Amino acid sequence: MARIDSANGPTEVTKLPTIRTPEGVNENVAIDEVDFTYLVARSKVSFRSKADGIDNADLTLRMKKDSLIWFTAGQFGITGARGRITRDSVTIVDVLHRSYMQLSFPQLSARLGIEVSYDLLQSIIIGSMPWKSQIEQIQKDSSTYVLRQRSGPVQIANYLNPATRKIVQVEASEGSRRLHLSFQEFTTLERFLFPFSSTLTLEGKNASGTPQQTIVELRHRKVELTNQVQTFPFSIPSRYTRN
Repeated sequence: MARIDSANGPTEVTKLPTIRTPEGVNENVAIDEVDFTYLVARSKVSFRSKADGIDNADLTLRMKKDSLIWFTAGQFGITGARGRITRDSVTIVDVLHRSYMQLSFPQLSARLGIEVSYDLLQSIIIGSMPWKSQIEQIQKDSSTYVLRQRSGPVQIANYLNPATRKIVQVEASEGSRRLHLSFQEFTTLERFLFPFSSTLTLEGKNASGTPQQTIVELRHRKVELTNQVQTFPFSIPSRYTRN
């Protein structure tokens, strides 16, 4: 990873291979990554699926980059859920129903029908590349670079805006299953361009073959990138039942 000075100060930039365009011109490709130790955010989240949904819930986020995501969610001042996401597992406590769910990422992937990882969940929050596998091909269309990857059976296309060096869209497929992730409302945050809005859409079929769709929309209201150590208090009451 190289540092390139911009008008707003040093920026973390991941350099990718040079590509040759159809016009025969060599072009350098680089991704502007958000660099931080801790993140603190106040956001709004909406979730919709065939079986359930929530609209405009208040979300408080704390993150240690590449390591831990902590959150509380609720509406009308009432906490409905708390969660902790590590690189190994996802734990969500349903405060209203006094229950909790704890899944490994392979278990969560099986439920959602497509590969899900810590990096994907972190990407939804900060707009980074969700998969860390090697970039196998770089193409150029009318307005973006398309960075193609594979992760096992998953085919991935990352769409990069060359003017801002930001990922604006990700598409992944595994058989009949589809994932679409888009980033909007890029805003200068310290020395970075940061997406204050993202939308994740998952499409596939359940075990009985019925089509299903899940949509998650995240809208940040306030984001702070800091080196100050954050706390991540989390516990599961003994009376709560595991789902």
